[in-house]
Amino acid sequence: MKTYNLDETSRQEIRQLCQRNPIFDPGLFKTCEEIFEAVAERGDEALREYTSRFDGVELSQFIVQAQEFSEAIASLQPEVTEAMRVAIRNIRAFHSSQQVVEKPTEIQEGVTCWRAARAITSVGLYVPGGTAVLPSTVLMLAVPAKLAGCAKIVLCVPPRPNGSVAAEVLAAAQLAGVRQVFKVGGAQAIAAMALGTSTIPRVEKILGPGNRYVQTAKLLATFRGVAIDMVAGPSEVLVIADGSTSPEVTASDLISQAEHGADSQSVLVSTSAEFIEAVERALESQLETLPRRGLARQSLDQSFAVLASSLEAAFDFSNRYAPEHLILSIEDPREWLGNVLSAGSVFVGRWSPEVAGDYASGTNHTLPTSGAARNVSGVSMDSFVKKITFQELTAAGLSELAPTLQTLAGVESLEGHARAVEYRLKEMSEGLDE
Repeated sequence: MKTYNLDETSRQEIRQLCQRNPIFDPGLFKTCEEIFEAVAERGDEALREYTSRFDGVELSQFIVQAQEFSEAIASLQPEVTEAMRVAIRNIRAFHSSQQVVEKPTEIQEGVTCWRAARAITSVGLYVPGGTAVLPSTVLMLAVPAKLAGCAKIVLCVPPRPNGSVAAEVLAAAQLAGVRQVFKVGGAQAIAAMALGTSTIPRVEKILGPGNRYVQTAKLLATFRGVAIDMVAGPSEVLVIADGSTSPEVTASDLISQAEHGADSQSVLVSTSAEFIEAVERALESQLETLPRRGLARQSLDQSFAVLASSLEAAFDFSNRYAPEHLILSIEDPREWLGNVLSAGSVFVGRWSPEVAGDYASGTNHTLPTSGAARNVSGVSMDSFVKKITFQELTAAGLSELAPTLQTLAGVESLEGHARAVEYRLKEMSEGLDE
């Protein structure tokens, strides 16, 4: 990992450090648009062709059968199933706390307004296959979807070379209450959920991580009137450390992200040059015995460390970078929480590893990446509902507000707006306001 001294780094260099993983790629857009067009024209037939081409699997049907769910649950060790149940319990508990019922507010006499949440009718969940089995992503998406009351939940996951879906993924889906699981991956899965085919239902919103093809396809889905959670890139972590935590622990935090994939990024920001050097040595030691050390080394080769003159400067850099995961390995971390302005999820103190949020602390691990945390939130209960506003005016309330409404309608030269008030006032004067 290359080390940068903030005091000796220009604004332009800092800006470049904080830029990563641009989503726009004309060639990628063209490929995904062709996939959308093919799925729109030929539906399941196109899905079979893409599944054969990209996954090397010939499938006669995409939907996972009931027997496959049963076999998946039966094949797992009891401790795995129990771990999933604990995760579900905690994820449900945290997301349940986000179900807020807002009270009606009397804005002025006779004018009452309020807002209520309604579940999105149908949602599509995407769970990557790639280099790892990810039942945790199933739980992070499916549990809040069920909790929100989404009537239709569709889940797509790439098939394995033998045409199956990992038992852990199917077990997680069953435990979370999802029954419509389809063996389709990549941009073609997003196209299928956005457009609908004879097998896969069209949905109103698509959520979940994935590679650049998946994320580009999600953007294209928005052009077809389908909402998405966010455009999520490779995983990343930023650790702010003052040396109060051991170098070995900090190195393990960096490696836990690096092993996701070669395009993941791990960033260390510290006020101590000696600590950064100690972490570098710990990284080398821990990589020697890491099963996924090849991917981790590639990731760390394009990661970096930053030497800051103070914790204030460290937090300033972190906010510019806007990490997906932010770990505060510092003394009295709660005193610094007000300095966190942009981050997907924050892990406070030495006993809070990022892996807790990945799996079972209760917070959601589907988070903004590539700096999107500056203006985007991670998946939550709000991701699965829409908020509808209501207003109710009494005759007296409308009479009081009428001059304001008519004046503003006149300013905008919208006579029809003014008349919608005028006719009601006329009915009131005629005694029809009972």
